[in-house]
Amino acid sequence: MGYFGQAFAEAVRLIIALDSEVLKITFTSIKVSTAAIFFASLSGVPLGFVIGISTFKGRGFIITLLNTLMALPTVVIGLLGYGLISRQGPFGSLELLFTPTAMVMGQYILATPTIIALTISASQGVDPRIRRTAIVLGAGPFRSAMTMLSEARFAVIAAIVTGFGRVIGEVGAAMMLGGNIKGYTRNLSTAIALETSKGEFGFGLALGIILMSVALGVNFLLRFLQRKR
Repeated sequence: MGYFGQAFAEAVRLIIALDSEVLKITFTSIKVSTAAIFFASLSGVPLGFVIGISTFKGRGFIITLLNTLMALPTVVIGLLGYGLISRQGPFGSLELLFTPTAMVMGQYILATPTIIALTISASQGVDPRIRRTAIVLGAGPFRSAMTMLSEARFAVIAAIVTGFGRVIGEVGAAMMLGGNIKGYTRNLSTAIALETSKGEFGFGLALGIILMSVALGVNFLLRFLQRKR
C-alpha cells in the first residue's frame, strides 16, 4: 500500500473510531461557522433585500463594492481584525484575540458581503408585479415586501449556504484571530494545515474528509429544500 493509501486508511480509522481530537476540532469548526452565518444572515438578508428592491443614488457603487468584498482574501480580514483587537489595538482591552468570539467576528465579516450581494440578486429576480399585486389587494409596505421575500426564499437560502461554504473552509482569519489553540480555537481548516505540516497526513486527511462531508451535507440540504418548492 502506497503512502496515500496508508494515510487514507488511517483517516478512515480515525473517523470510524470517533477520535476525540477529531470530534473536538469538528465541533469547534461547526460551532464557530454556524454562529458567524447566523449573525451574518440576520444583518445581511434584510439589508440585501432592501437594497435589491430600492432605487437610490449610489446603489450601483454599493453593489460593485459588495461584489468586490466577496473576493476579499481571508488573510486581509485576519490582519485587520488582529490590528483592532490585539493588545495594542483600540479594542485590545476586550481581550478577544485568540478566542472563538474573534473567529466568529472574522467569519462574520467574511460572509456578510456574500450574503448581501446574493440576496440583492435574489430580490432583483422576483417579478415586481408580485409586489404591486399585493399592494392592490390591500397589503401594506411591510406585508408586500415579505411577499416578495417569500418568493425569493430559495435563492436567499442559497445565498446563506454560499456564505457558509465561504467560511467553513477558510484558514487565514481563523489562524490569525483564533490562534489555532488545541481544544479551544483549532478548527478543521487550521488543523489540516498544522497536521499536514507536521507530517501527520492521515490525521489531516481525516479532517479534510469531514470538512468535505460537512460542505456536501449542507448542499444536499439546500437541494432538499429546493425540491420541496
